[in-house]
Amino acid sequence: MNTLPGGPVTIAGKTVSRLGLGTMRLTGPGTWHDPHDRQRAIELLRRAVHVHGITHLDTADAYGPHTVEHLIREALHPFPEHLLVATKVGMIRPAPNRWAALGRPQYLRAAVESSLRRLKVERLDLCYLHRVDPAVPLEDQVGALAALRQEGKIGAIGLSKVTAEQIRVAGADQIVAVQNVLNMHSRYDPVLDFCADHNIAYVPYRPLNGGALATSRAPMTGALRWLLRLGEHVAPIPGVSSPEHLDELAVAAGGFQADGGDVQLDPVPAQSENGPQKRTVSG
Repeated sequence: MNTLPGGPVTIAGKTVSRLGLGTMRLTGPGTWHDPHDRQRAIELLRRAVHVHGITHLDTADAYGPHTVEHLIREALHPFPEHLLVATKVGMIRPAPNRWAALGRPQYLRAAVESSLRRLKVERLDLCYLHRVDPAVPLEDQVGALAALRQEGKIGAIGLSKVTAEQIRVAGADQIVAVQNVLNMHSRYDPVLDFCADHNIAYVPYRPLNGGALATSRAPMTGALRWLLRLGEHVAPIPGVSSPEHLDELAVAAGGFQADGGDVQLDPVPAQSENGPQKRTVSG
């Protein structure tokens, strides 16, 4: 595929598609264990990369747990040089639908080592702190990842579900990507502009609000293009579990570069206590 879906963005030193693929849905119910059809999930991953040209895959050791990292390795290893596989550590899974932050430095180190083995790589291109553990100083959590980066086991560090102040505490100069919720139903996040100002990729998760904005191709297209127009540093990672929905996503983002006009959408009320989005963006 010659054109990167959604256009290009540079994350962790690689130029990849702005449309990424979130992989949390490639598990069983409750984000637990294997999906119902494991082979279908493997084929979906291959289709995303080899057919649609999506070159940014986002996963986490907590998906399954461990399930999706195994699936990605089985589907795509050895990984193409142009493919960015980003993973996350710092969450434990006591049971289906249950999540807990665990940011002790020794645990983060063990988690990174385990992800390296599951993905069968010597270095994680991009590793996020999945959640900030309030019981551990943030500096210590990011410091553990920074030490692993110094050792060559992590290429770059990201943060997930954070405020601008937390990015400052972590050290904005060493953070290359941030994942927060942003979509047409949750339109306000001051971190969006903070990332633009500090040359940090902004990676919206739940960009289609858990499927609420994907009831048909028209609202899906509008929702994705609204995000892509917020700035060249924005790289959404919608998740799908079927090849059909993957194809629709690729079509929705694929024409973004060629579409020079604004997407005209029905107004969607912002659901935020913080006021309206500060950027003015048509659509």
